[in-house]
Amino acid sequence: MAKKQLKEENDFFSMVYEVTKLIPYGRVTSYGAIARYLGSGRSARMVGWALNACHSRPEFIPAHRVVNSRGLLSGKHHFGNSTTMEQLLKNEGVLVEDDQIVGFSEKFWDPLRELK
Repeated sequence: MAKKQLKEENDFFSMVYEVTKLIPYGRVTSYGAIARYLGSGRSARMVGWALNACHSRPEFIPAHRVVNSRGLLSGKHHFGNSTTMEQLLKNEGVLVEDDQIVGFSEKFWDPLRELK
């Protein structure tokens, strides 16, 4: 990987972490919403890669609050076991049934609207 590409990726990952840390307790957002906020609307998958890598960061990144565009816990297998992500959300009062956020539209936090 070229040095410049690695730096750009690290910068993007850092921006993803900063936005993710702003998601309020008990709310969720999507990979795509973060990507759109960062001006890279087609980079939802890269947001996911960033969040998969955040577990090695010294500060807490609430990656469990980021789900796919339909409210599915698509990243749950990156949390040590298949129930950790759901349990973290339930601890915040977010209901989950069959790996999907109940009332997703009410719990959805859109950084484009919230972070003006």
